[in-house]
Amino acid sequence: MNEHYTPSVLASLATQLTSRDRHLLRLVWTHKVLTGHQITHIAFDNPITARHRLVRLHRIGVLDRFRPKPPVGSAPWHYVLGESGAAVLATEDGVDLSEFGYRRDRALAVAYSQRLAHTVGVNDVFARLYGTARQTNGCRLETWWPEARCAAQWGKHVRPDAYGRWTENGHTVDFFLEYDTGTETLDRVLGKLHGYAALTAATGITTPVLFLTASRRRESTLHGRLQLGAAQTGVPCATAVAGADPQGPIWLPHNRREARLRLAELAEHWPQPAAERL
Repeated sequence: MNEHYTPSVLASLATQLTSRDRHLLRLVWTHKVLTGHQITHIAFDNPITARHRLVRLHRIGVLDRFRPKPPVGSAPWHYVLGESGAAVLATEDGVDLSEFGYRRDRALAVAYSQRLAHTVGVNDVFARLYGTARQTNGCRLETWWPEARCAAQWGKHVRPDAYGRWTENGHTVDFFLEYDTGTETLDRVLGKLHGYAALTAATGITTPVLFLTASRRRESTLHGRLQLGAAQTGVPCATAVAGADPQGPIWLPHNRREARLRLAELAEHWPQPAAERL
């Protein structure tokens, strides 16, 4: 596989890629899979422009794609890093392609993973926040750590689906994300709070845990249980239903029954805002 990507081949690829293309390749590799809609949020202002560019990137082999077949309707194209894209990134990193850690079969295996919907759901939160920050003055996605990096940092205590830091008009909130598809029992979901409490005890930092659920009914039931669980563990929590813009007024803190808050407003809601982590 290395012999195929000679300096002349890599040079030819380089002439066909913009800085935005390279950034997208890196994001797709980091997040394993991104849909066409998510990539549009992240990097494009025009869906037609995005679609045409993605077709081109697929044709030159830097991206692979697949389209899941849902029970009803149709799904968007899902993009993963292609072999040529891996060669480009390996060159940027100054490592041999074999050292980069890419295998095409593994990259495409996400298409058959039972966790595909979960992975895409978590990545949708990232894509929406990233896109909002790109297009809105005063908004910044300061930090986003995917699941693997979170596990490496805090795996002794917790394994959140993501960790983020969001700023809007001078208000900054750190948060852990738990994306709940409904496959785990509520007891198991609530049991995660003990890990977050242990992390707080170990670090001295209290960080809100945000639960995104697949349905309003699931959220209502979970929120009712969190009112006691969060109070007992001292871990601030908020819930919302997946699908809406995550920076908007969708978050219901565990100690409220109504009046949802914007993501950045959570920083002022709890008496102990999240401290600087990084």
